[in-house]
Amino acid sequence: MVAVRHRVTSPLLVSCLLLGACGTGDVAAPPAPKTSPSTPATTTTSAPPERVVVLDPGHNGGSAAHLAEINRLVPAGRGRTKPCNTTGTSTNAGYPEHAFTWDVAQRVGTALGAKGIKVVYTRQDDSGAGPCVDQRAATGNDANADAVVSIHADGSNSAGAHGFHVAYSSPPLNDAQGEPAAKLARTVRNTLRDKGFSTANYLGAEGLAPRDDLAGLNLSTRPAVLVECGNMRDANEAAAMTSATGRQRYATAIAAAIEAYLG
Repeated sequence: MVAVRHRVTSPLLVSCLLLGACGTGDVAAPPAPKTSPSTPATTTTSAPPERVVVLDPGHNGGSAAHLAEINRLVPAGRGRTKPCNTTGTSTNAGYPEHAFTWDVAQRVGTALGAKGIKVVYTRQDDSGAGPCVDQRAATGNDANADAVVSIHADGSNSAGAHGFHVAYSSPPLNDAQGEPAAKLARTVRNTLRDKGFSTANYLGAEGLAPRDDLAGLNLSTRPAVLVECGNMRDANEAAAMTSATGRQRYATAIAAAIEAYLG
C-alpha cells in the first residue's frame, strides 16, 4: 500500500495566492484615514470704552433778553439755591464773555473730536438763554462724562488783576468731587501754566480755587472743574481773548489738559 502524502499549504501562502500580492518586498500598510484640518483658534479683543467729555461754555448770548428766566432760583447744592444763570462779563471794549466761551469751547471740542473723544455741549448755540446751572450739571451726569470742563472768563476790576484759575467743588460731596476732580483741576492748571499762561494773582492759590458755592460743580456726580481763563478787564488778556489767535491758544491748552487727564 502506497502512502499518500498530503501537502500542507501555510495560511500566509494562501493569502498571497488569493490576493496576488506576494513578492519579495514588504507588505504595504493600509493608508491612514483622512482627517479634516483643524480650525485655527480665534481671539477677540473688545474695543476700548468710548471716552466722553462735556464742555460747558459759560452763559449764553440771549440771556440778557430773558432776565426773568435766568433770575429764577434753582438748586445749587449744599441745600442752597441761586439764580438760573447770569449774563456774564465783558471786556472794557464790550466783547462778551458768552461769545468768548462759546468760541473756545467749539475749538476745544474740534480738537478732542479729532482724537476720537465724544464731546457733548451744555448749550447748542450762542443765541439762547440759559440753560440753568443745575441743567448744565445734569448734562454731565446724564452723559456719564469722564470729565466736565466749564469754560469762563472773569471780570475783576481790581487793579492789576490778571491770570487764570481753576475751580473745583470743595469739600467734596461725592467720590467724583474728591480726587478725580482735584486731579482734573491740577492737570488743567499744570497744562495751562506749561503753555505759558499765568496763574491768577488775585484769586485762589497757585491757579487752584476750591469752591463750595458753584452750583455746576456742587451738583456734579462726574469729575468737573470750572476754568476762569483770565480777567477780561485786563488789557493784555482782553486782547488775547478778543483775537482768534488768542482764543485758539486757550483752546489748544485746555484740549491738551483734558487729553492728559484722560490718559
